[in-house]
Amino acid sequence: MNCPYCCHPEQKVLDSRPCRDGHAIRRRRECDHCHRRFTTFEEIERARLFLVKRDGSREEFSREKLLSGMFLACRKRPVPHARIVDVSVMIEQELLDEGDLEVPSARVGKMVLNHLSEIDEVAYIRFASVYEKFETPAEFSRFVDVIRKKSNV
Repeated sequence: MNCPYCCHPEQKVLDSRPCRDGHAIRRRRECDHCHRRFTTFEEIERARLFLVKRDGSREEFSREKLLSGMFLACRKRPVPHARIVDVSVMIEQELLDEGDLEVPSARVGKMVLNHLSEIDEVAYIRFASVYEKFETPAEFSRFVDVIRKKSNV
């Protein structure tokens, strides 16, 4: 790494400390040539995860898109914002832990449905209506009936 001021390649590290909840290291450096100080951050480069869509196309996984879909399903429901964020982080981490860099989007959808079924039934049904691509009120009604039967058991 070169000094951002004089481009000299040699510096000394004055201070190092963890940051970003232990996922990065902040280093305070001083250039050996111009003696100016600057800060660098060092973090692990994470693997990039790709979703394989139903039509076969591939798209990079986006936690923001995942959150957007979950927020939409939970809109005007008594579900804490932090809970939705926690679920999205858990889903992403689980996918990364599996080690596959290409994951079917249907797998992610099922993971979201599993979590939403535990959090809020209405949000679960909303998300499922898009995920399952209901085309008629009868399909939607049959799905809700299945949910009712499971709830009463």
